[in-house]
Parts: sequence; structure tokens; C-alpha cells
Amino acid sequence: MMNTKKTSTGGKIADAIIIPVTGIVVFAILFVFALMLWSSRLTDRTAEQSERNLIEGAIHLKLDQIAKQQEDAAVWDEAYFRTIPTAQDPDWLKRNVAEWLDQSYGHTKSFILGPDRTVIARHDRSGATDWLDQSVLSDLRMPLARVRARFITSFTRTASGIFRFQPVFNDYNQSIFETGAVLIDGSPYFFSATAISPDLHTIGIQRHPPAVLVSFVPIDRQILHRLAEMAGLSGLHPSRQHDDALDLSTIILKSPNRQPVVTLSWQSSKPGSDMLSRVLPVLVLLALAIGTLTALVMGYARSATRKLAASEAKAVHAAQHDSLSGLPNRVYFTRMLSRSLADWKEQGGLIAAVYIDLDHFKDINDTLGHAAGDEVIRAVALRLRGVVPANGMLARISGDEFALILRDCASRKLIECQLDRIQDELVRPVKVSGTELYVSMSMGAAVAPQDGLGSGELLRKADIALYDAKANGRGRWSFFDPVMEEDVRTRDNIARELRHAIDTNALSVAYQPQVDGITGRYVAVETLVRWAHPERGPINPASFVPIAEETGLINDLGLWVLRRACQDAHRWPDVAISVNISPTQFRHPRFVDHVIATLAAYDLPPSRLEIEVTESVFAGKDSVILTAMRQLKELGVRIALDDFGSGYSSLSYLRRFPFDILKIDRDFVSNVGECEQARAILRTIVDLGSALGMTVVAEGIETAEQERFLMAIGCDRLQGYYIARPGSGEEIEPIILGRGLDVPTSLGSRLAS
Repeated sequence: MMNTKKTSTGGKIADAIIIPVTGIVVFAILFVFALMLWSSRLTDRTAEQSERNLIEGAIHLKLDQIAKQQEDAAVWDEAYFRTIPTAQDPDWLKRNVAEWLDQSYGHTKSFILGPDRTVIARHDRSGATDWLDQSVLSDLRMPLARVRARFITSFTRTASGIFRFQPVFNDYNQSIFETGAVLIDGSPYFFSATAISPDLHTIGIQRHPPAVLVSFVPIDRQILHRLAEMAGLSGLHPSRQHDDALDLSTIILKSPNRQPVVTLSWQSSKPGSDMLSRVLPVLVLLALAIGTLTALVMGYARSATRKLAASEAKAVHAAQHDSLSGLPNRVYFTRMLSRSLADWKEQGGLIAAVYIDLDHFKDINDTLGHAAGDEVIRAVALRLRGVVPANGMLARISGDEFALILRDCASRKLIECQLDRIQDELVRPVKVSGTELYVSMSMGAAVAPQDGLGSGELLRKADIALYDAKANGRGRWSFFDPVMEEDVRTRDNIARELRHAIDTNALSVAYQPQVDGITGRYVAVETLVRWAHPERGPINPASFVPIAEETGLINDLGLWVLRRACQDAHRWPDVAISVNISPTQFRHPRFVDHVIATLAAYDLPPSRLEIEVTESVFAGKDSVILTAMRQLKELGVRIALDDFGSGYSSLSYLRRFPFDILKIDRDFVSNVGECEQARAILRTIVDLGSALGMTVVAEGIETAEQERFLMAIGCDRLQGYYIARPGSGEEIEPIILGRGLDVPTSLGSRLAS
């Protein structure tokens, strides 16, 4: 049954693909043929237009040539003077102008129109005199008028009031002319009308119209042959009635009155049609080949789509699920949460969005490797999947973070029971490569509708609840409460304001002195950061330093404190400056460079700088921190281990890390007067430090009894309220400078207090 369904699905998919593709192929083939046909016709038209432009250019050149030939007879002082009304000589003009143009250049007909528009002389090679009728003069009326007008406007008035003839000629011609074509006795002619003008510029009292020479060249076979040669064509001839059937190209020459004079025809080249006739057989073969290939491909596609239908579910699953755990991924989880919230009005009940985070998962990766971490993720996912109810959905949304949707919950109590079941599932250890690991988780839950009906809003509040669960001890769960959001907002505000305080030097530092346990001399001061907020008042470092750690501001904050301490160190020569450094700062790739640059900037010897770190520096991979410590050690900077005995307290770390100073945790010092065990531990730590060549510092000294005991067991340095309270540089400076080598420690303590 399943195979039949898959085959049917595959067939539908194949049909959905094959039919459109076949249509596209057929359309593409037809489109190619249509495109080739259109292209060939466009090419033919372009070629024809190009030939037409060449013929028109040849005609224009021919007319310019006729005008240039006319120029030899028209621009001539003697001819000009023999056309003046008082000295007209028609016979001379006919003989030396009209007949000369016929004999020299083949201008078979010509006439001269006097300044008063009367015909002075005329010539026809055949001897006819009646060819110059009113129709010819009517056709030439506009060209003659333009020539006469241009001649008259060529006179310019001089300063003395007389006129000088100064024509402006066109191109290379030195005459005023108009050219075109006319029909005389049914025969076509080219004509040129040129003003008869003097060679030299003349001066006269007034302007006067010119005599105009008009000559004609017949448009015969010889002329057309020359035009065809100039245009690079062949077969140019006057059009005849049967030419229409030959599909010839034509061009119509018109008279100045826009009347047809002659239609010229020629056999235009057909490059597009020629190309199409050569390419068409190849295109037909290609179309057949494409059709055959398409049929084969479609057959293969039908077979392939059946396999595609079988793997489609796997592809969808892979796109929506995490490959390591097999659980839905973040994208699918968010989509399902949005869908559940959209359906809430119809289904009712409560919907819980839960973030689940494995506690200290990074430590597993750091100590056992990422392969072990992957095994833990798979094992946890398997256990969680077993306790998620049918109306819930579990997803893995990041490395060690899971998310859960609980739908249709009748009450909040039911959600709490389900969260308890999930936590109970991890009470049993997880076995990884034969090792049993105890894994705990923190959970944060937000419940719709009271916490919102938007997926983004609900997940944001679940994340806030998760942060609360982790901040309050981990291994527990928390429901979102508006107070948590206010805490987050306050934390964010403090982070932004702390950034501003660092940038504007709005922070300050306090120094707490340390005395030598034998001489009673002040030998060091510990630098403590202080922040007096303009609105919130003094903010405890225990509040804002962790926020700086979370937001990454600790690097800038620590560097600011280091610079300030190095700057103030010049007040107390020979007194060491101790600065607390976070493990996060040690991991910064340029931490050592920053320390070196700061020491150089304030001209402070490295031997006067002591850097304090807590035992949390040993957590995780310590190669980067160890390298940084050794580099500082080589520079001469001293490294102090703060709060010794309160954390890892592994002696192997004291051997591996280059510590110079051990600072005893204040909890041991506070019990000196009451607990023998505390006194024994203090003796042991002092002896241990002495054996390792380290300076031992006891902090938190608040009584004379504590001071006497620590001096008695040989503690190197003493620090605490009994010795001196922290203060600004101005406040502690008199104390440091006023205590000498010969002042007993107990007396010095009383004076300081």
C-alpha cells in the first residue's frame, strides 16, 4: 500500500514537471524560430536603409558636384558685369556660360534669369527653345527665391553707409546655390541654381538682386551608373511598372514643390534572408534533436521524481531537525510555538514555553573533549524525549540549550509537575565512555496567555526566567515574574551606565595598605574600584563587577583600574601596587601587551606591580592564562593568588602556575580566636608559602589578637580594617608616609585605626 502511494505521488510530481517542461521546450523552439525570422527581416530592413542612405549621399554629392561645376561660370567678374541691366549681353552669356557648361560638364540645358526675373539667355543642346515653360519656372520658384535672398543678405553696411558684398559660403563651395531635381517635358533632371556674383568683393551704394544661372543635367543611365558606383550598388535604374513584382527597393526624387520627379529602383541585398536560408536547416535539425533529448530527459525525470518523492520526507526532516540529537531545531520550534499561540483562542488552556540549559556543560567539553559533550547531548535528549507528554514538543536550539512547548495545560500546577519530572530524569548519572557524569539543568518558563501571546515575547521572558534559575543556584527551574524583567532591565541599565562611567572617568579607586609582618612598614596597597553613581549613589563592586564580567566590560574596567593604579603609584615610592585581574582579562589576546604599554606609559617598574587572581582562574583550559602569567613573570610583574583555600585549593596548581604571593582567605583569619583548626590551617598555609618561596598575605584582620597571631607564625604581610581601612590616595598617603621601620606593629595598628 505504501509503495503504491509513493508511486502515485511520484507520478503526480512527474506530471507536474513534465507537462510544463515540455510546453516550455516547445515554446522555446517556436520562440527561436520566430526570433530568427524577426532578426532576418530586421537585418534586411537595416541593410536596405543603409543602401538608401548611401544612394541619398551619392545624389547629394552629385548635386554638389554640379554646383561646383557651375561655380566656374557663375563666380566671374565679366559674367557678373554682363548681367547688369545697363550692360546685358545675352549672346555673350549664352556662348561663354550656358554653352560652355554643356561642352565642359554636360549641362544639357541652362538659362540665366536677370535681376528683374526675366530670362536673359537660354540653351538646349538639341536647339529647342520651348522647353522653358511656366511649369519649369514654377517648380524652380522657391530655389530661385532663396538664392536671390541669400545674395541680397550677403551685402553688409559699412561705417560710411555703403554696402560691401561679403557672402558666407557653404563647405568648400565659393558660390550661392540651390540644387534639386525637376521634371522637364516628362524627363527627370538634376538642376543647380547659382547666383552670378563677382570674384572680388564689390562696394555699392545700395543692395541689388543678382542674375541667377540655372543649369540641368539629365538623370540618364550614365548618371545612374555613376550614382550606383558611388553608393557601392548595382542595377540602379528608373522604376518601371513591372518592377513591383520583383520586390525591388525604391527611392523617390521630388521637385522643390514636393512633386515626384523620378522613382529609382535597385535590387537590395538581403543578408538576413540569406543567413536564415543557411541557418534554417541546422535549426530544424537542432529542434528535432532537442525534442528527442527532451523526451529522453522527461522519461528520466519521471523515474527520478519517484526517488525524489521517497527522499522528500527525509529532506524535510533534516531541514527541521538537529542532526546530533534528532530533535526539532530552533526554526521549527519557533514556527510550532507561533502556530500553537495562534490556535490558543480556539483550544484554550495554558501554553508554556520552557528554556532548558545544561549546567556547566562547557566544563565537560573543556575537560573531556567535544566528543564526550556530544554523547552527553544525545543521552540527555533521549531522556528528555521520554518524559515529554504527547501535547508537548522538545527541541534543541543551541549547543547545550533545549526548548520545550507544553500545550493545552489545564493549570500551572500541571506545568510544575512536568518540570519536576524533567529534572528528576537527570538525577541518575549519564554514562560517557565508561565514565559516570552527573548533569544538572536549569529551566526558565513563561506561560501564555498571562505572559503574552507572541512567540518572541514569550521566549524572551522564558530566557529571563532561565537567567533567574541560573543566578539562584542552578539545578532548578523558575517561572517568569515581572520583577525578573525589572532586574534584567536594571542590569542592562547598569551595564550601559558602567560603559559610560568608564569612558568618562566617572569611576574612582580606593587603596587598602598592607604592612610587613616583621618591620611594620607599609609595603603594598591593594587597588579597589569604586563607583559613586550620580542617581543610585555608591554601587557595591559585588554588584557591578559580575555585570561587567557578563557583558565583556571587564576588560575595559580592569584596564582602567590598572592605568589609574599605575598613575597613582608615583605617590608612594617603594610601595607595591596590587591590582585584581579577572580570568576573562587574562584570556584577552592582548592583555600582556596592555600591561606592558601601561607600565611604559606611567614609567612604573614592573617589579612594583602585583596582579591578583582568584582560584577561578584554574577552571577550564588554563594554557592561555598560564602563558600570560609566565610572560608577566618574565617581565618582573609579581602574581598573587587571592582567597587561597576557598576554592579549588589544589597544590598542583601552585606548582604549575608562577605565583609569587598567596593571599589567605579572610574566613580563616576571622576564626583565629575561636577555632584551633583555623589556627592550624593558617600555620600550614604560612609554612607552605615559605616552603614554596612565596610571600604570604593575610587579609581581613580586624582585631589585635588576629594581628599578634599572624605575626607570631611568621606571616609576611597583614591587611585589614585593623591595619588600615581603604581610602582614596589623598586619605591613605599620610598613613603610608608616616609609619617608619621602628614603629611596633601593634602601635601602628592602633594609630591606623
